[in-house]
Amino acid sequence: MMITDTTPKADGFHMPAEFAPHEGTFLIWPVRPGSWTNGGADVQPIFVELIREISAMEELYLLVDGAHRAPAEAMLKDLPQEHIHYLEIPTNDAWARDMGPTYVVNGQGQRRGINWRFNAWGGDFDGLYPDYELDDAAAVQMCAALGDDIYDAGEFVLEGGSIHVDGEGTVVVTEACLLSEGRNPQLSKAQIEEKLLDYLGAEKVIWLPRGIYNDETNEHVDNVFAFVKPGEVVLAWTDDKSDPQYELSRADLEVLEQATDAKGRKFRIHKLPIPEKPVCITEEEANSFAFEEGEDRREPGERLAASYVNFYLCNGKVIVPQFGDVRDEEALRILQDCFPERRVVPLQARSVIVGGGNFHCLTQQIPLAGQKE
Repeated sequence: MMITDTTPKADGFHMPAEFAPHEGTFLIWPVRPGSWTNGGADVQPIFVELIREISAMEELYLLVDGAHRAPAEAMLKDLPQEHIHYLEIPTNDAWARDMGPTYVVNGQGQRRGINWRFNAWGGDFDGLYPDYELDDAAAVQMCAALGDDIYDAGEFVLEGGSIHVDGEGTVVVTEACLLSEGRNPQLSKAQIEEKLLDYLGAEKVIWLPRGIYNDETNEHVDNVFAFVKPGEVVLAWTDDKSDPQYELSRADLEVLEQATDAKGRKFRIHKLPIPEKPVCITEEEANSFAFEEGEDRREPGERLAASYVNFYLCNGKVIVPQFGDVRDEEALRILQDCFPERRVVPLQARSVIVGGGNFHCLTQQIPLAGQKE
């Protein structure tokens, strides 16, 4: 059922943190030739491994259209199937985090989704492709497939990767993204904040200035910052003052060092390095895309927004992108220290980052319905 006459906060719902227990995870099979090298052939084996790791711990709901379901099932046939569920929901691309529903729960054991407006990260202003109607329609169908009611946020444009919450009243976003001209230019910063609090059931929004350098999402927060637990966070970092990321991360650090969360706590901040060597599109990769008219094009030498902060927390695991960089092992060590109760799982992410995002961008968690109080 679509809910249009009230908000999650008014109904006693809130968005739980990603580290809270999940029922499952949404993923979308990657095939868009303008996003994935060789029509997805290079990244699909990584999806198999991602699905293997997640479905071992929770339910895995894989969106795939009718034309690609048989090839997807063939690639996944060697995995245990009991926790893999195929949903024939068509989309324009594979970024479940950004086009899928954001979930909220209450203290009566209920769970509902939120349907934001999706416009391919900027619409007519600076969106990445013009044909996003299927993406925009997917969240309602995803909730329906699970039997969940969904709140309609109207024309408010938001992607799941542009918000992080601690589950205790705090929301963190970036000004670069949420105040960009391609999102909600008709709204003031205060109005955007009010919308976030009403729909996420939160009490406080912390605005970081910037995200990761050259992030085509207008610098989503999930590439630069994440909660480890309430009051404890990771921030993408470099000590190299000549790297353009240095000033962006420094600006965020200054905000976080002065901020308190919704409970009045100061943050414990872990600096998570970015790859030492910039990850850039090769000529071979650039030549293997097939772009549609009006679609953002990738060029040889283009720097990608590679970040270890774009990890995904499924039940019992931290799935961490690896770039074949000297910082790979350090990132794993830091995250293992941050999540001692979870198993850190490294996955090669080169074929993912050329699509523009990483494991957090590809996934959307489905929380367990709230525990009855």
